[in-house]
Amino acid sequence: MLNFLKKMMGGETADLKAIKAQGAVIIDVRTPAEYKSGHGKGSVNIPLNTIGANIAKIKKYNKPVICCCRSGMRSGSAAGLLKKEGVEAYNGGTWQSADSL
Repeated sequence: MLNFLKKMMGGETADLKAIKAQGAVIIDVRTPAEYKSGHGKGSVNIPLNTIGANIAKIKKYNKPVICCCRSGMRSGSAAGLLKKEGVEAYNGGTWQSADSL
């Protein structure tokens, strides 16, 4: 039931902790001002409205990415866009959740 609800809300059922441990990049898709007010250690700020322009940069990481934001909505959109471009991307939900992986 929990996995069903997570999928409905755009959350992942993948083991994000294991994916992060294997070197995934955490991308915080909030605005620069939101990011500056607090963010996860080691995360990269690429706002959602610039994801499309940064596809090549993200692909150069050559690693899975875990997207995060304030509520999980923008990160879900970003992960969807990245997946369509062939990037292994996951919705990590809130930046606090992604930081605790």
